[in-house]
Amino acid sequence: MSEVSSTSIPIEIVSDEEMLLIEAAFSFAFQSNSKLINNFNNINNNSCSSSSSSSAYKNRSYCSIVGDIEDGIGIRSTQTRIQNQLQKKEDFSLLNRFRKKTGLSVTDITSTEWCEKQKEFFLLYGKPKASNAMKAGSARHAVLEQEVITRVEVVIRSAEEHWALKMINFIHGTNQLIHDGLTRELPMIGFVEGVCVVGVIDEIRMTSLIGTNRVPILVETKTRLQDNLPSEPQQRNARLQLMCYKYLWDNLLTRPFPSRHFLQLFSLNPNYVLSKEIQDFAIQAGAPAQTLNDVLGKYEYVCSMLPETQDQLLLRYEYQKDQSLIGEIEYVYDCNWVSDQIRSSLEFWKGEREASYVLEDERFKCKYCVYASKCPINAISTTQITKQTLK
Repeated sequence: MSEVSSTSIPIEIVSDEEMLLIEAAFSFAFQSNSKLINNFNNINNNSCSSSSSSSAYKNRSYCSIVGDIEDGIGIRSTQTRIQNQLQKKEDFSLLNRFRKKTGLSVTDITSTEWCEKQKEFFLLYGKPKASNAMKAGSARHAVLEQEVITRVEVVIRSAEEHWALKMINFIHGTNQLIHDGLTRELPMIGFVEGVCVVGVIDEIRMTSLIGTNRVPILVETKTRLQDNLPSEPQQRNARLQLMCYKYLWDNLLTRPFPSRHFLQLFSLNPNYVLSKEIQDFAIQAGAPAQTLNDVLGKYEYVCSMLPETQDQLLLRYEYQKDQSLIGEIEYVYDCNWVSDQIRSSLEFWKGEREASYVLEDERFKCKYCVYASKCPINAISTTQITKQTLK
C-alpha cells in the first residue's frame, strides 16, 4: 500500500470586518461582470448605427471602471462604506449615547453581569426610584467615609475641573493610605481597551504580611435587610465589583496613563486654569497644580508609584438594622475571569451584540426587577406556561 504524504496547509484567521470587505468586493465584481456581459451582447446584436456607437462608448467607459476595480478602487470604496457603517453603529451604541461624557462606571459593568437586559431598560426607560434598602446602604457608606475623611464642598465650573478633582481626591486618598494605613471612598480613573472606566473603592487598608512589609488589601462593604448572607449570584456580583477595582489598580500601576487619549476622548483643554478653591485643595493633597495638565502629570506619577495590592480580597456584609457584622468572605483575585467579564460587558456597551437575558437558573432576579413587565423573556415564559396548561 502506497503511503499518502500529508501536506501542511497554512491557515490564516480572517476577522469579521475583513470577511465583510471580501464578500462585498466579490459581490460588486460579480454584478459588474454581469452588466459588462449584457452590454457586450447588446453591442453584437445591434447594427453599427449612432445608437450602437453610443452603447459602445458607454461600454468602453464601463470597462475602464472595471479595470479600476481590479486596481483596488472598488475595494477601497467598499471598505470606506463599511467603515462608515461601523462608525455609525458605534455612534448609536449605548456607550456613546449614555456614557460619552462620563465614561463607564464599575457599577455599569457589574450590572450587566447581573442582567444585561435590565441594564438596557434602565438606560432606555430611566432610573427607578431608590428603595429604602438602597438609601440605607448609601447612608451607611457615608458614615464609614466620615470616619476617615472630611468632605469639603467645592464648586465645579467645567468638565476639566470635574476630572481634575477626581484625580486630586485619588492622590489625597493614596497619600492617606500610605501614611495612615487606611482610606475609604477612593475614586479611580482607568482605561480598559480604550474605554474610560471609573469607580469608587469602598476601602483600602494596609495589612502586615511577612515581617514589617505592609501590603494594601481591597475591601467592599455590603449592607443587608436580612440578617444572613446573600445568594451565590449576589456574592458573585460583589466579587466582580472588587475584582474590577483591583484590575483597574493593577493597570494604573503597570501601564502609563493615556493622558492624550483621555483629553481627546472628553474634549478637554489641558491648559485650563483651575479655580482658586481647587488649587488650594491640590496643595493640601500634596499635589500643587494650576492647570488640568499639571494634575494629569501628578496623577501619572502617583499611579506609577502605587504599591501592589494583595490578591486576597475581602467582602464584608453588615445588617442594616444595627450595623452588626453578618460575615466576612475572603477570596482570591482571578485575573482571567474578571478580564472575560469586562470584555463581555464592553461588547454589550459598544453595540457589538444584543443584550442577553438572565440565566434560566437565576430567573429569581426577575421577581425584583421593576422592568419585568416590559421584558420579552417574561412574555415567552408566560406563553410556554399557557401551552403546557392547554396540554
